[in-house]
Amino acid sequence: MAETITIKAEARDRAGKGAARAARRAGLIPSVIYGDGQPPLLLAINAQSIRKLLLDPAFLTHIYDVEIDGGTHHCIARDLALDPVSDKPIHIDFQRVSDRSTIHATIPVQFVNADAAPGIKIGGVLNVVRHEVEIICRADRLPDHLTVDLTGAEIGTSLRVSTIKLPEGARPAVGGRDFVIATISPPTVSRAEAEATAATPAAAS
Repeated sequence: MAETITIKAEARDRAGKGAARAARRAGLIPSVIYGDGQPPLLLAINAQSIRKLLLDPAFLTHIYDVEIDGGTHHCIARDLALDPVSDKPIHIDFQRVSDRSTIHATIPVQFVNADAAPGIKIGGVLNVVRHEVEIICRADRLPDHLTVDLTGAEIGTSLRVSTIKLPEGARPAVGGRDFVIATISPPTVSRAEAEATAATPAAAS
């Protein structure tokens, strides 16, 4: 399950582009907490303090305790906006949740045991169709990743969402079909190899 991570923040008293730019110049990330029938709360987070966290592929699937002025807000990060030029974080949206809240979340997929897949051992290629899967899950059971086990996968195998073990009570947000996560494709011959083979004179009989 996704661990709960504490983030320390400070309240912002002003909204607007000017205030947000001033916060960024001070090394802060403007953010907001919303939801649970409460008014939005403006805050700012020290960018350096969460630098490693922002690099985590599971950033949007962790549960956070955001501490502001002595209070704690139980949240999930819903959006991370990046500057299109510098790729630096410029805004984070958090949504309040309780442990028993049912939420939609997009979870990264990890593939394990490739060395135990006969199809890959003989040169087959893992063709990933979905790097993430959206699920509906209780907040306290939210996983930080979903695991696809490649053990025994042969060439031509289609690995479907039904092969993933989900937390109790969780289900894919896309219902009604057992969609493909990945396939094991046959080995491919490069164009250069194919051209070289075609150009080689046939052996005399």
